[in-house]
Amino acid sequence: MDKLKINIVIAGRTYPLSVNNSKEEEAMRKAAIAINKLISMYEQNYAVSDKQDVLAMSALQFASKLELQSLTKNDTNEEEIKKLNDLTNLVSNHLK
Repeated sequence: MDKLKINIVIAGRTYPLSVNNSKEEEAMRKAAIAINKLISMYEQNYAVSDKQDVLAMSALQFASKLELQSLTKNDTNEEEIKKLNDLTNLVSNHLK
């Protein structure tokens, strides 16, 4: 399958990209919109003179959200595993 060529604008710069399908294109465009909104918010609320500072703060915010989701998911998995082990022990004890 041929890759789709798209242009994404982030912080006023255009980046040509290749994506595998329209779903990936949609995800890239939505991500670019979210990044640009966050950049705009930082520029309006803080005295930032350099785009690199705003981009760094935006990257940090997105990365920290991703890490938090990962940690939360791991915590949930550990709880589920413990509950399954407890349930397995209950069933095993009942069958003895």
